[in-house]
Amino acid sequence: MSPTQWDLPPELCCRPMAFVALTGLDVTYNAIHRAIWDAFCANRRADRVPISFKVLPGDHEYPKCRTKRTSYEWYIPKGILKTGWMNKHLNLVPALLVLFYELDWDDAVWKEKQSECATKVEIVRTSLQGRNTKVAVVLIQKKTPLPPGEDLVASERAASLCNACDLSGKSLFVLPHTDHLVGYIIRLENAFYEHAQTYYYTEIRRVKSHKEFLNKTTHQLLFVRHQFKIAFFSELKQDTQNSLKYYRTAYSLVHELRTHETNMLEIKTMAGFINYKICRLCFQHNTPLDAIAQFRKHIDLCKKKIGSAELAFEHTAWMSKQFQSFGDLFDEAIKLGLTAIQTQNPGFYYQQAAYYAQERKQQATHLCAHEASVSYPTPDHLETPSGALDFYGQRAWRQGHQSEYAHLNTALSALKVAFMCLDLCVQIKSNTLQGNAYLQNHCETYLPMLVCVSICRLLDYVMCDYRTERWWSLLTSILSTALRCSYLMAHVKDYITYSMELVGRASTLREEQKSRIEKNLIKVLMNEVPEAEPDCDQASAKAAQALWSDRMSLAGSNEFTIEVQDYVPFVQCKAKFLSPSFHVDDPVQLHVYLRADCPHPVRFSKLCVSLSNQEYNQLCVVEEPCKSQEILEASSQENMCLVPGKTRIYSFKFVAKTEDVGKKIEITAVDLMLGSDNGRCVFLNWRGGGGDAASSHEALLAARSFKSRGRVPEQHVEWDTVSIQASTMIISRIPKISVQLSHEPPALNNEMYRITVSIQSNEETVTKDVKLTAGLKPGQDANLTQSTHVTLNGLEMCDESHPALLPDIAIGDLQPGEKVEKCLYVRCVTPGARIFLFHVAYALSTKVEGKDITCRCHKDETVTIETVVPFEVAVKFLSTKFEHLDRVYVDIPFLLMTDILSASPWPLHLVTSQLQLAPTMAAMDQPQSQVEQVVLQTGECASECFSLQCPPVLNGTSSVASGQYLISWKRCVYAPVVTTVVTLSHVMVETIPLYVHAELPSFGRVRESMPVRYHIQNRTGLVQDVEMSVEPSDAFMFSGLKQVRLRILPGAEQEMLYNFYPLMAGYQNLPQLNIGLLRFPAVSGQLLRRFLPSRIFVKPQGRQADDASIAAA
Repeated sequence: MSPTQWDLPPELCCRPMAFVALTGLDVTYNAIHRAIWDAFCANRRADRVPISFKVLPGDHEYPKCRTKRTSYEWYIPKGILKTGWMNKHLNLVPALLVLFYELDWDDAVWKEKQSECATKVEIVRTSLQGRNTKVAVVLIQKKTPLPPGEDLVASERAASLCNACDLSGKSLFVLPHTDHLVGYIIRLENAFYEHAQTYYYTEIRRVKSHKEFLNKTTHQLLFVRHQFKIAFFSELKQDTQNSLKYYRTAYSLVHELRTHETNMLEIKTMAGFINYKICRLCFQHNTPLDAIAQFRKHIDLCKKKIGSAELAFEHTAWMSKQFQSFGDLFDEAIKLGLTAIQTQNPGFYYQQAAYYAQERKQQATHLCAHEASVSYPTPDHLETPSGALDFYGQRAWRQGHQSEYAHLNTALSALKVAFMCLDLCVQIKSNTLQGNAYLQNHCETYLPMLVCVSICRLLDYVMCDYRTERWWSLLTSILSTALRCSYLMAHVKDYITYSMELVGRASTLREEQKSRIEKNLIKVLMNEVPEAEPDCDQASAKAAQALWSDRMSLAGSNEFTIEVQDYVPFVQCKAKFLSPSFHVDDPVQLHVYLRADCPHPVRFSKLCVSLSNQEYNQLCVVEEPCKSQEILEASSQENMCLVPGKTRIYSFKFVAKTEDVGKKIEITAVDLMLGSDNGRCVFLNWRGGGGDAASSHEALLAARSFKSRGRVPEQHVEWDTVSIQASTMIISRIPKISVQLSHEPPALNNEMYRITVSIQSNEETVTKDVKLTAGLKPGQDANLTQSTHVTLNGLEMCDESHPALLPDIAIGDLQPGEKVEKCLYVRCVTPGARIFLFHVAYALSTKVEGKDITCRCHKDETVTIETVVPFEVAVKFLSTKFEHLDRVYVDIPFLLMTDILSASPWPLHLVTSQLQLAPTMAAMDQPQSQVEQVVLQTGECASECFSLQCPPVLNGTSSVASGQYLISWKRCVYAPVVTTVVTLSHVMVETIPLYVHAELPSFGRVRESMPVRYHIQNRTGLVQDVEMSVEPSDAFMFSGLKQVRLRILPGAEQEMLYNFYPLMAGYQNLPQLNIGLLRFPAVSGQLLRRFLPSRIFVKPQGRQADDASIAAA
């Protein structure tokens, strides 16, 4: 019997999905059909309905449907479940058959194509041969269909096509081949899924209908079969809850069957199938405890159903497969998010599978122990023509011919999986003794079977985690078994590797055992045959001795490299640079610390350190060849000898190259050579700066230890205090040059800010090729880079063409003590803080360790300079009465006032100012600067006023530009003049139909007549009717027209004269003039009164001399 016979059928293990067959698609030669098929099957996401699609030809022959049985009265079933039933409903009999046909609603030959489509549908129905499979038609169309009800032709032809094909309206679909093909396909899938659901629901009802014809006397097998079929159809319908219920019923029924020798295998097979389904669904429903309980129940019910004693090996093989299958389900659930616990994880079930596989091997070996003359008859009378029987569990088995290697491979496969899951047990801190005993028992079992290679590979798999978890006793046991395997195979490299670890500090062996292993190791290095390992039988040891003798005579295989980083060897290594960085004019110093943990001193031949720059490797080598007989005869006084428990230091020193300045030098590997040229050479290789699998934990324990250490002798090194420093940085020589900056912060916006750089050499020799890089430090905001400009010429303003950083400004050579100054001018367009860099680089010749080198030195100075706004400018629009204006009127004078408020901590010299008016503005007179040569202190303000008016504007213009205000200023006398441009805001402009202004004296006198003239000007092209009236005032008497109605021609001006007679002294309100426009009632008199004075100062009546003095004042 083949071991694969017990593998569960793939149709049982897969996820059942509704089977939909597609016909009418030419996916090979038709690009449109290929695109449709790809949309169905390619890149299916988890959110799409579970359907299995398959393209079949139109004349495909489907499995024939048996004649339906009308009575079970005389029917006796031959078995429980046929071997091809599940595959038939998964892959052969579709729940829905879809016919694709290219046909548009407006096709020119509609009748002919309709007839052809109906014929294809009839052929499909005939090929199904009476099955309940649903049939649907999909019309592939080139145009996007209109919404339902809008295309009358499509509705009529769809009804006609359904009648011709004998289809319902729900079975006819339209698939437009457009850019949204995938969206249409998903909608089709949902419709197909509903049809498939209906089919499987019908099949479930059909199977249920058979129950009334059955009896429990002769039809016990049919009860199990029907429950299994209903459960399987429910799975296809994706009704997993009902499916689980029917599977549980089937499982109960299968154990109610009468068992005897002929059907016991079939009952166990079906019980295993149903149990697998139940456990799988329990894990799928996230109820793992139910799955575990079901499996335990299954094992308890079946473990004693062995049958005849000769078939015991068959029962143990079946039991092994049950545990392995459940372990697979458990492991799959863990991968999907289930958390294993200490007492329940897949490793236990894989362990039981391996146990039963081992038991099966023993039983089969005992069964095959017959005389060689007894042989199986030929030909085999139990072999069927097709190689398989009709029902599961009813198979022809051959007693007495079992392959020992087949059993062995089965057991090793289960053993490997068990190791993997026991590794999981280790990670969750499972029982160490149980894992140790399991490994020991199984590995010890297979050692005599000469499968040492497989054993070593399996042991190597778990050793790494045991080292990480520091399970030294378990690791020692496994290493001992692995050492025995490597000895029996005469595998030199593995033998050396395991020996080095067994004599090291992680091994829990006794000293005499370590001593024996170390002596054997030395013999191997001397190319001699080692002594046999304990517990090896005499025959195996003798065969191994012969293999070792053959290894001695082989040439070209005497050098081995062992990467010990992942082991715990008997030699510890730590390498460190004495400093994290070295200046290029100082020698680089490197120490390598070695320590042996073996029972006896050991002598090595060569020590070499590999660095990232390989040019230094030849400077980091210690070599002293030794003869093979001197390996164990080493003296503690020798340089190349390692004494157990003592640390030896090897120092290296070299001069770094100037090209490596700014680069990191790393230790890539440390190699220690054991052995001799005439024996075997073993190179122990540590990656990086050394360390092994246990070093990190030991370093952590040493760091946490608060044990006070006594004074250590100068020559002695405490191993735990040594840390690995695997890299160092080569940095430039310390510069002996001073860089000083002189400036007056803060800087003012847009000014040429001067920074004086003083460079003085303090070197003992000439500094050559001195260069200065100055400006904005790189790496800051990009906006700062664009708004900062640097130059060496302070006589002209910087513009956008000047950079933010000036590189490599030549200074020349500097003698010792010489000093030089450079002035740098910086213009900052925007305010804010900026970091400026001043980098001085130079070359210098010096001597290191007797070697002449040229060093490139540099010194950086940075300074943060804040840039502030020198002043703030406020602009206001005022009337001639100094009232605030939110709009101006055409051809009516107004005032523009500017206020310059100093925000600079330094005095500001205002050189001059200038008003540049836009074309939409005009000055009443020639504007002149009123702040010229004014010096503003911090917080002081300078103002100036300009009289302007707005000329007529185009119709529809609501606002106009005012222009620009230019201020020329500087910080001090020597600084260049800076011109700041202030853009004036736009102002609202309106046209007024009537303009009024008054002429009156600057002051009045009590009881003296004061003439007042009002000028009224018509600004429109129409004749204006104006009503005027003067309201009386308590402070004045007046003569003139109190109320009058005027008519003013277009563009004309009317003058009204009044004599005001003041009655009281002081500031008095003038009589109010009211004006009304009959043609423009929206223009209020209040608006017109804004152009007239409202108050006047009235002097009291007095003597003439006093009047003259007042007038003079």
